[in-house]
Amino acid sequence: MHILNRMRQAIHNQTYRISSHANEEMSEDELEAEDIDHIILTGKIARKFTYSSRGTRYEVIGATTDDRYAYVVCRFLPSDVLLIITAYAQEE
Repeated sequence: MHILNRMRQAIHNQTYRISSHANEEMSEDELEAEDIDHIILTGKIARKFTYSSRGTRYEVIGATTDDRYAYVVCRFLPSDVLLIITAYAQEE
């Protein structure tokens, strides 16, 4: 299954977790959990980071629920849970 489809399935199945770091960054940029869902469900993979010993991370860009653009950086845990590592609004 294509990685973006796996991410979207995790959103649909509610098998994802938002890290405390992501929650802090989301708060600073006025992003909500619904924005994370919307970004992954409608966005595209902007970058792939393969150099981490913890696993490949992906940066997804997409629209928020209020039509801003934002990024979500995430990776799959060995348990197949999608971990939201951070999220931030695109600078205007």
